[in-house]
Amino acid sequence: MRRPKTFNIEILSPKQNVDDLEAALRVFAEKYEQALTAGYGICIPDNPLGKLAFHGVELIEELSLPAAEGQVSLHLNTFHSFSDFHSILQRTANLGIDDVLAISGDGSQRLPKLRGRDLGIEVESVTSVELVEYIRREFPGVFKVGVAYNPYEPEADEWEKLERKLAAGAEYITTQPIIDDHPHLTRLLDLGVEVVIEAWMSKKLHLLSDCVGYEISPEKPYDPVGNLRTLMKRYPQCDYYLAILGFKTQFPILPGLLNNEALT
Repeated sequence: MRRPKTFNIEILSPKQNVDDLEAALRVFAEKYEQALTAGYGICIPDNPLGKLAFHGVELIEELSLPAAEGQVSLHLNTFHSFSDFHSILQRTANLGIDDVLAISGDGSQRLPKLRGRDLGIEVESVTSVELVEYIRREFPGVFKVGVAYNPYEPEADEWEKLERKLAAGAEYITTQPIIDDHPHLTRLLDLGVEVVIEAWMSKKLHLLSDCVGYEISPEKPYDPVGNLRTLMKRYPQCDYYLAILGFKTQFPILPGLLNNEALT
């Protein structure tokens, strides 16, 4: 029997230059507690698109939010000072959060960048491979560590990077958003590693193009919920990462989708 599936809800952190920080923190906390109470996973990106934002661990601490084991995943990228990077990991462990998605990330002039010597590794540029190696070495057995896969990049290059991530100790793969289907998914699933498929829940596909770095222009108007239904039908063995979810209109229908409405 196939194990029950779940959704992993992306909740974006407030940017550090937001006009009304108190209001932004309230919205973040409300979405976090809604998703947690419903039993879904929670995923908090790290400075998405290189925009300086509060890290998930800071928000959970500041807002005294619950961190149920196995329900919260914090993203961690290479654009941190070493002291902040290690501190985030230690504080995440102290909270009992056991899931980290290690990504190279997008940078900006306002963000520091980890160096190889910071991690005790002789490399010119730190990538998610080095993050996974460091987490495995310094926090053995503490975290389930995931990595990203971008099927919009040239397959040979992206596959070679993925093999190095898995060799470093990555335990699961989260894709970039998939529209309808993608030929790389079959190859990913054949690895025997847990695969989480990202579904883009906004109608604004130009934002998705910005995220993946390639123009995405479907032939027909994009229906986010319809796309999620299609993915669930084609890949029922996977969990789903829901990016840019509408909490007013889309969040209420999620239970019905999980109760096999997507497959009828």
